[in-house]
Amino acid sequence: MTLNVSRRSLLALGAGLGASTLLGSTAQARAPKLGTQTPYWHRFELGDAEVTVVSDGPLPLGDPSGTFTGVPKEEVKKMLSDNFLSPDNVVLEQNSPIVNMGDRLILFDTGMGTSQLFGKTTGRQQKSMQEAGIKPEDIDAVVLSHAHIDHIGGIVGADGKPLFPNAQYYIAQSDLEFWTDEGKMGSGLKDFIVHARKNLLPVRDRIVFFKDGQEFLPGVTAIAAPGHTVGHSIFMVSSGGKSFAFLGDLSHHAVLLLERPRMEFSYDTDPKQAAASRVKLLEMLAANKTAVMSYHFAWPGYGHVAKAGEGFHYYPEPMQMTL
Repeated sequence: MTLNVSRRSLLALGAGLGASTLLGSTAQARAPKLGTQTPYWHRFELGDAEVTVVSDGPLPLGDPSGTFTGVPKEEVKKMLSDNFLSPDNVVLEQNSPIVNMGDRLILFDTGMGTSQLFGKTTGRQQKSMQEAGIKPEDIDAVVLSHAHIDHIGGIVGADGKPLFPNAQYYIAQSDLEFWTDEGKMGSGLKDFIVHARKNLLPVRDRIVFFKDGQEFLPGVTAIAAPGHTVGHSIFMVSSGGKSFAFLGDLSHHAVLLLERPRMEFSYDTDPKQAAASRVKLLEMLAANKTAVMSYHFAWPGYGHVAKAGEGFHYYPEPMQMTL
């Protein structure tokens, strides 16, 4: 039997053998999977100020059926699926901006702290700050949108000592009084009351109250947004002609509570009042094209809201690169 092999075929065969040898060598030298993520902080400029967003970690709420109410549960699940989100487990972020105004360093909300009421993925705000190069003792002011467990939980550490030893704390008086009321310990709010008392009472002598419409810190103005809690507030943060609104819990979800802003949320103290506040303030922010920072939107939670039919749409801002 005669094998008819051309010179071109031999060259091709040789090249193939060489490539196979190289591939085999490469396969043996592949790097192991790292299994790590980027640090959980993001930095951008706001006028003359520098804003660093730090995360307290994802907060899973689980099945949305009992949490987002007033709309058929099938519709809620479809809204999530249509936006490529799990219909069975709603996961919120916890985004806290730290604003360096030049003469003071201001932190907004403090995360879950040591509580694991919503699982073990929360409580990393101190780690995120460390990754971002910010020391707790350098924080001059801690501004609290309200006294819920996931916003005041990181004021003290496991030892009960304040984590921000040089800071003053700012909150609405009505919220402080409601959530530290020992008389509510026998109600379904017990876990929230215990956590609020644990974190707020050790710094009670350093708490300053603000009022609706008050610029209580240079460049920081409170705007009442009651309903989620009695004293829930959002904040307009301004520097050098630029501004954004820190929304706190005005809207927990960028799809569900924007597309259907009158949907009710089970953690609201007064769900109907919360919905009214949400619609009123989102309409204002959309009309003025004011940038927003949401505590619970997808990381890092910074963007704009625009009117869309009977509701709103959230447009994330492209991440800025600081040089």
